[in-house]
Amino acid sequence: MSALIEAKGLSKSYGSHKALDNVDFTVERGRVVGLVGPNGAGKTTILNAILGLTSFDGELTVLGLKPNENRHQIMQKVSFISDVAILPKWLVVENAIEYVNEVHPNFNKEKALKFLSKTKIPMKAKVKTLSKGMVAQLHLALVMAIDAELLVLDEPTLGLDILYRKNFYNQLLSDFFNEDRSILVTTHQIEEIENLLTDLIFVKDGKIILNDSMETVSQNYAEVMVGKEQVEAAKALNPIIERDVFGRKVFLFEGADREALEALGEIHSPSVADIFVAKMEEI
Repeated sequence: MSALIEAKGLSKSYGSHKALDNVDFTVERGRVVGLVGPNGAGKTTILNAILGLTSFDGELTVLGLKPNENRHQIMQKVSFISDVAILPKWLVVENAIEYVNEVHPNFNKEKALKFLSKTKIPMKAKVKTLSKGMVAQLHLALVMAIDAELLVLDEPTLGLDILYRKNFYNQLLSDFFNEDRSILVTTHQIEEIENLLTDLIFVKDGKIILNDSMETVSQNYAEVMVGKEQVEAAKALNPIIERDVFGRKVFLFEGADREALEALGEIHSPSVADIFVAKMEEI
């Protein structure tokens, strides 16, 4: 079985509010999936359902198991990183290593120590004395030393400077990711990781409005900058969004005929951030 996560008709309501509305998606092995949406779109609810932290309607399996019935077994093969601020401030680094070594059956203490040896983190330091970047490194060392099949990341680099963010993702790809493991990541800094992604999921108002491989996304979306004389012809092709750049119009198209677009001007591949803005503003 290649799928690590399978969701069919996944729904969650809080009173009259539908946090998730009949969502379907799959995460296969060997994929890096970006789960992107504005605040309140349903991303956290999806993650909580996967981690067995909330009830839901519909069908959801993680590693072939049901999160609401088999959370203990699932969490032996799933690792999770959220904002690093969740680590207790009083925790001593060496004690954190020992604690996880005692409670997690798939933790490799030697691997964690090897990772930390490449950092400037003192083993006897408390978390409260570490910079946020160092706390991220500690958290990453704990997680990557677990023999997990799925890594779930929820805004893992929030508040870190660009050097720590780059190093964080580089370490994930070099020391964790392989063809048998997958990463599911939510982030508002999508422009920094779009080159790492294999798949992209957009969530809006509890619904999935885009769910494709990055290869398909690059084929389906195109951006064209046109002069004034081509504006009406561009609009006739039903762009999903337009914007002004240096006195010219830039149109973003979904599924448009490439030959027709070439007649308007030079075609460019839009960034994931540009596609995201367009899809969020689309009626």
